[in-house]
Amino acid sequence: MSKRLFNASRVVSAAPEEIFALLADPARHVEIDGSGTLQKLIAGQGAMKLGSKFRIGMKAYGFPYRVTNKVVEYEENRLIAWSHLVENRWRFELEPVEGGTRVTESADYRSLRFPRLTMWLIKEELVEDSIATTLDNLVKRFSS
Repeated sequence: MSKRLFNASRVVSAAPEEIFALLADPARHVEIDGSGTLQKLIAGQGAMKLGSKFRIGMKAYGFPYRVTNKVVEYEENRLIAWSHLVENRWRFELEPVEGGTRVTESADYRSLRFPRLTMWLIKEELVEDSIATTLDNLVKRFSS
């Protein structure tokens, strides 16, 4: 895999505060997960802040596992990002626009702890599809 930063955006018909409330609550991540890997929150329920940790049960390639994430970027109602052991980041940026909020999701693999192993496991098209599906799920979640 040669690409190390993936991102996409969608306009969601909701205020940044509404979207951020969902993103800042790890128990609700399963509601919008486009990867199909998130199973359930194990620890860390409630609104996250900078430095908060949460543990989530996951399943990929048929194997269940658990990941502890830490919030590494945080600006209330504007930006939230978390990272785990291999130090990739999942980031959501919110920008008010006409008709709602532009949500940009990023998967950032530029600062990996184990780059060769991690990049060997990650497939570009799966990351891109996951981001697109997560954003589409956000659009659907807030359309009424």
